[in-house]
Amino acid sequence: MAKSSSPISAVAERYAGSLYELAAQSKQISKVEGDLARFEALLAGSDDLTRMIKSPVFSADEQFKAITAIADKAKITGLVGNFLRVVAQNRRLFAVPGMIKAFREIAAEARGEVAAEVTSAHDLSAAQKTELKAALKSVAGKDVSITVTVDPSLLGGLVVKMGSRQIDTSLKTKLNSLKLALKEVG
Repeated sequence: MAKSSSPISAVAERYAGSLYELAAQSKQISKVEGDLARFEALLAGSDDLTRMIKSPVFSADEQFKAITAIADKAKITGLVGNFLRVVAQNRRLFAVPGMIKAFREIAAEARGEVAAEVTSAHDLSAAQKTELKAALKSVAGKDVSITVTVDPSLLGGLVVKMGSRQIDTSLKTKLNSLKLALKEVG
């Protein structure tokens, strides 16, 4: 896994690495991945939660209390519950999305897989996910674990990020390219 030079990424990678070591020692990697995915879904579904983790206005104590309440209500306990509390105490909640991404990459690499982030205009069926995994496996040369997010603004197509590579087949990008080409002609 290539180390990033961004300070947020470096923080995210350190925390994710520590969480992975704890998860591996206690043989709970898949449980931790599941709990992180549930927290990520909570983040995606709540603008207020996203604002709270990113805003420097909230004190460490306020963030700690909020994260504790959210984790308890969502039944995110054990390693991930404790991890979120430590991150809140250390005023690093802003980096949680990066930590989740970094954890996924570390776990995938440990399993001999490559992690890919897929953004689609609509939800993919199980058959489409299987076909996409097979296509990405042929490109990467190893198994691929995918995380799919839906962004209707793409209109159609996919955006796939795998390591440092990005493949963008979205209609939105194609239309923007066409618009740019038409401006240059006119």
